[in-house]
Amino acid sequence: MFSFRAKFGCLVTALFILLTIRAGAQTSSASNPLSGRENNPYSRFGMGELWDGNSTELKGMADITAPFASPTELNPDNPASYSFLLRTTMEGGVMLSTRVVAGDGLSYTTGTMTPAYLMIGMPVGKNGGLSFGLRPYTRTYYSLADTVTNSPIGSAERYYSGQGNLSFAYLGYARRFGDFSIGLNVNYMFGQILNSTNLIPIDTNSFNRSNIALFANNINVGGLFWKAGLQYRHKLADSNYTIRIGGTLTLAQNLYENLTTYQASIYYFGDTTVNDTTYNPGLLTGKMKMPTSFSFGAMLEKNELWNVGINYAATLWNTFKSTPDSNLTVNIANRSDRLSIGAQYSPMPAKLHKHFTNLSYRFGAYYGNSYLNIGGYQLPEYGLTAGASIHFKATHFSWVNMHTAIEVGKLASSQAGVVQQTYFRWSLGLSYNDKWFLPRKYD
Repeated sequence: MFSFRAKFGCLVTALFILLTIRAGAQTSSASNPLSGRENNPYSRFGMGELWDGNSTELKGMADITAPFASPTELNPDNPASYSFLLRTTMEGGVMLSTRVVAGDGLSYTTGTMTPAYLMIGMPVGKNGGLSFGLRPYTRTYYSLADTVTNSPIGSAERYYSGQGNLSFAYLGYARRFGDFSIGLNVNYMFGQILNSTNLIPIDTNSFNRSNIALFANNINVGGLFWKAGLQYRHKLADSNYTIRIGGTLTLAQNLYENLTTYQASIYYFGDTTVNDTTYNPGLLTGKMKMPTSFSFGAMLEKNELWNVGINYAATLWNTFKSTPDSNLTVNIANRSDRLSIGAQYSPMPAKLHKHFTNLSYRFGAYYGNSYLNIGGYQLPEYGLTAGASIHFKATHFSWVNMHTAIEVGKLASSQAGVVQQTYFRWSLGLSYNDKWFLPRKYD
C-alpha cells in the first residue's frame, strides 16, 4: 500500500502534469494561430523533423545513450542496457517545444505540447531484460507562403503546407554474459505525411474565372526494422568506480511506402465551384530505404553517486532512398553526426530506502551537423541540456519518480538567406519502479 506521503507526492505530480499539458495546449504557431502546432519550415524536407524519443532522464544528459545503463531507468536507444535492469520500470513523457524562426529580417515564435514516449522494461531471469513501447521518429508541420509572378496562372500567392508524423513501436531483449551485454530491438514503423502546395491568383481581373492550382503528395509508411546494441561493464579493482563502453548499429533496411500524388485545379464561377483533377497516376508503391546509423560512447561512474560520459552518433543519409518519391532526398545531407557529453549526480542513491525522497541532477551539451543541406550548406546544430528527478518512495519495493529536462539549442547557418532557428524544449516524465513477481513479506 502507498503511504500517505507517497500518495501526496503522486497527487502533486499528477496535478503538475495536468497543468503543464493545459499550458502547452495554449501555445500555438504565430503564422497559423489555430493550428496549435509548432510551425517548423525545415520539416518540409526529407521525412520531417527528426525526434529521438529518448527518456526525459537521457535528454537531461544530452542523450548519452550508447554507454548508459541503469537498474531503474530505461534506455531503449541501446537495447543492450535492458540486461542491467533490476526493477520493472514503466515510464511516459510529454514535451513542450517552442522555437524562434528567423530569416530575411523577419522572425516568429511558434510552439506546441506533444506526447513524447511510452515504454516498459523489466528484468528477465538473472541476466536478461525485456522492454517494449512506443516512440516518435519524425514529425512534420509547416505553413509557409511566398509570391510568384510567372506561374501558369500569372501573379500568384504560393502556399506550402504539410503535416504528419512517423512513429514506431518496439520490442527488445538483452542478455548479459559476464560483463558483456548484447541486445536487439525489433521496431515497426508506421505513419503518414501529407505535403501540399497551393497557387492562388493575386489579380483575378485578368481572368474570367478564379483559378486555384493544388499539388499534393500523401506518403504512407510501414514496416519492420531492427537495431542492435552492445555494452561492456568493467569494475575497477579495489575501487567504487565502473567503466561502461557501448555501441549501437542499424543497417540500411527497407520499409513499405505508398505514395498518392495528384494535381488539381479549382475554378470559381460566381457561386459555382468546379474541381478538375489534372494529374493522378493512382497509388504508387515502393520501398523507403532507412539509412545506416551507428553510435558509440564511454562512461565512468562511481557507485550510484555520479556518472559522466561521452557519446558519438552518426547516420549515413546517402543510404536513404525512396522508390516512389525521389523528392524526399532533396536538401538532405550525405551524413549527420552529433558529439555529446553528459553527467548525472545523485547525492542520495535510490538504494537508500530509509529516505522518502531522493534527488538526481543532470547536465549535458552537444554539437553536430543536422541532416539538412540547404543551399549546398549543411546546417550545424548545437545546444545545452539540464535536468532533475525527484524520487518518491511508495512501498519498500517501489518508487514513483518525476523527471524534468530542458534543452536550449540552435540550428543555424552563417550563409545569407538561410533560415535560422533557436529552440527551447521542456520535457516532463513520470516513471514507476517496482519488483514484480517477488513474494512480499512486509510493506
